Amino acid sequence: MSTLAHTMMTNARSAESGIAGPGELDRYPYPQAPAAERAGASVWDGADQELGRVGRRTAGTRGRGLHGQLVQQLGQMIVSGDLGADRPLVPEEIGQRFEVSRTVVRESLRVLEAKGLVSARPNVGTRVRPVSDWNLLDPDIIEWRAFGPQRDDQRRELSELRWTIEPLAARLAAGHGREDVQQRLTDMVEIMGHALGQADTITFARADAEFHALLIQLAGNRMLEHLSGIVSAALHVSGGPVTGCDRPHEHSLAHHARIAEALAQGDAAAAEAAMRQLLTVHPEVERVVPAPREH
Repeated sequence: MSTLAHTMMTNARSAESGIAGPGELDRYPYPQAPAAERAGASVWDGADQELGRVGRRTAGTRGRGLHGQLVQQLGQMIVSGDLGADRPLVPEEIGQRFEVSRTVVRESLRVLEAKGLVSARPNVGTRVRPVSDWNLLDPDIIEWRAFGPQRDDQRRELSELRWTIEPLAARLAAGHGREDVQQRLTDMVEIMGHALGQADTITFARADAEFHALLIQLAGNRMLEHLSGIVSAALHVSGGPVTGCDRPHEHSLAHHARIAEALAQGDAAAAEAAMRQLLTVHPEVERVVPAPREH
């Protein structure tokens, strides 16, 4: 086993789901349970029981600070529909309910406004905005939708976006011979193989996410690279039936290895085909997108 593989697997076992390693292999923490799936009150009543106070740190909010945790909880309530469109959000009421300062509430509402979830206007106050105004490509909103009532639609939409982004990225990456990135891709395949043998799902998931992020980086297209957060978020929420890399699997590992090999050989067509096959490892994906073409 390489030093890199050993380090990753050791770090993965020593932390439940924290960020680890030089490549930020776990950009988005892995929730232990989808909080938004729990039945909740449609207004503030019972919010303590359903979402927990801000000071009670959940798996999805580790390391985010008080205002980050409040953003997480309010965001989940908005995306789940518990706080419907045009509902007023009174800062004083939020501060009292979640036992946080006015500053924390103000910072949290600013973050939610930047995501398009709320709007603040003079003489009107802060109100929840309709879905059509949300930044649906924001990684947090992707996560909240994927673990809420819209989870089936979100996972399907993510799968369709990945089919648009990643095969093209694989084709473009084959034309860029950056040896350092290519070696890193090979390392990720090796790490995934060791993790598969030890049933180490956390390490496998981290190496998987790093592999896909590196591949998009290698494509050399800045606009595609800007969309890499979508792929990372898709891998993070990949518990659904429409994603190809939802759990350690020998077929998934083999397709990753074929992609890395095709990139090393500069074979753009083979890299694209292997990526399309990777995204159809799970048979449910075939209902979302057509089967890969033969090259």
